[in-house]
Amino acid sequence: MIKNWLSAFRLRTLPLAFSCIITGAAVASAQNLFDGVIFSLAIITTLFLQILSNLANDYGDAQKGTDNENRIGPDRAVQSGAISLESMKKGIVVFVVLSLIAGLTLVFYATKDYNPIIPLAFIILGIASIIAAIKYTAGKGAYGYKGLGDLFVFLFFGIVGVGGTYFLFSKTFDLSVLMPSMTIGLFSAAVLNLNNMRDIENDKASGKFTLAVKLGLKKAKRYHLSIVLIGVLSAVFFVIKHPFKLVNLIFVFAFIPLLLHLKNVMKINSPVEFDPELKKVALSTFLFSLLFWLSIVL
Repeated sequence: MIKNWLSAFRLRTLPLAFSCIITGAAVASAQNLFDGVIFSLAIITTLFLQILSNLANDYGDAQKGTDNENRIGPDRAVQSGAISLESMKKGIVVFVVLSLIAGLTLVFYATKDYNPIIPLAFIILGIASIIAAIKYTAGKGAYGYKGLGDLFVFLFFGIVGVGGTYFLFSKTFDLSVLMPSMTIGLFSAAVLNLNNMRDIENDKASGKFTLAVKLGLKKAKRYHLSIVLIGVLSAVFFVIKHPFKLVNLIFVFAFIPLLLHLKNVMKINSPVEFDPELKKVALSTFLFSLLFWLSIVL
């Protein structure tokens, strides 16, 4: 049973989720604003939110019949019968509660000495994050079935994730943080797009009209190329707009596997070939966040 739940948690998705926290903390560290407690609580909150999202995705796609024998990729917990729909629903409730507890602890610790409007705003953002995690595929009006998944991933993994993390450290918002926020948001959207290109035929047949389904495979590849390259340029521009040394560009080493990945993607003809590319982008994003932190504190 524990093995089934650990599989359903899809822990391999966590490095991508943690990337937004690491990147926001990196900018704060460069300004001598880092706080270990805030960072730890942000990581824990993100852990719970990502697991919640994975469980809700498993539940929603199984409920709607999108997870079936034609789906490419690892078997889902409900689809395979390892966990029942009812048990998965209870698991979702548990992680909603855990996300709320961790998020509230984070907000009140980080903003306890500030105007009450600030913690209220973060509580609203936290609730919005929980709703977004659930509503991607679960329930009526799931936005993932309407081609809006990429936008929500960009916003919550990028702008909200990176910008919000930075704000918790600094209690201010620097517009330049939008650039690394865009990098993480766009790379995260690229992971989702790969997933959707892989499942394009089954999603279309199941009525899941992702952006990849709406664009078609050829245009979805061009979209993929565009968002990855814009993400790369956003990170570079963030560094060079400040006084910098060449060592501050050390994070570009994380872009080497990404550029090789783009070459592979443009050659792919069979959807199943997209599956191994998912891990490459997710781990490259995580590597970027670590090297980005190193690059701007040197």
